[in-house]
Amino acid sequence: MTAALRHPGLSRTVLQFVVLALLAAVLAGVALFQRGPDLTLLPEMSDRPVILPDGKAILVQRHEVTLAEWNRCVAEGACHLELRARPDQDPAIIPATGLSYVDALEYIDWINGATGQSFRLPTAKEWSFMAAAVLPKEPDPIFTDPSLTWASAYLTEGLTPRTLRPQGSFSTSPEGIADLDGSVWEWTQECYAGAAEGVDRNRCPAFFVGGEHLAAMSYLVRDPARGGCAVGSPPAHLGMRLVSDAVG
Repeated sequence: MTAALRHPGLSRTVLQFVVLALLAAVLAGVALFQRGPDLTLLPEMSDRPVILPDGKAILVQRHEVTLAEWNRCVAEGACHLELRARPDQDPAIIPATGLSYVDALEYIDWINGATGQSFRLPTAKEWSFMAAAVLPKEPDPIFTDPSLTWASAYLTEGLTPRTLRPQGSFSTSPEGIADLDGSVWEWTQECYAGAAEGVDRNRCPAFFVGGEHLAAMSYLVRDPARGGCAVGSPPAHLGMRLVSDAVG
């Protein structure tokens, strides 16, 4: 005769324990299923949308993604690159830098899943348009001799400070977008494929980044000083800023 038959009270206790365990599992599953988007993760957006030349409107993140925002993604296991602030830096206001294009996509996948939104990187044309009001005008050439064009470009490029600074340290656009003219160059979704055309974005070797001018970087590069620059002078820091298409 089994122990349960010899001790009916024990059998009832075991049965109650099993029922309670199943009930707890069901309630946990329901709570997980019913959990809505985490609106606390939504980034601060600009004061008003950017109206593009074709009439399309986009909403733009006011600041670049910060260290604190990035490491929230890391803490939840969705982003693999852990970033650390120096002792003199506040993670809440220091841009997350040292990001590759692949890293940027990890962050976008995570925040869209967590918030239920449809954030993305801007196109190169969108970035250039929204930054036009704060970027320095192209300087007059130092040398008028066409054979010295390279020398003019060498002496007039790289005027933007390269030191990483807290958000709000540079200009603000009329729409309320900060630091587009800062030392962080921002990934776009625009593929740079050289002479090749119609390259699938998933197989693209390099993408444009927006900063003092548009440059092209290999999609795996995190440190432009080491990774080189496909087109243009190398950026100081690589980061990201989210945009979304305005609805209605």
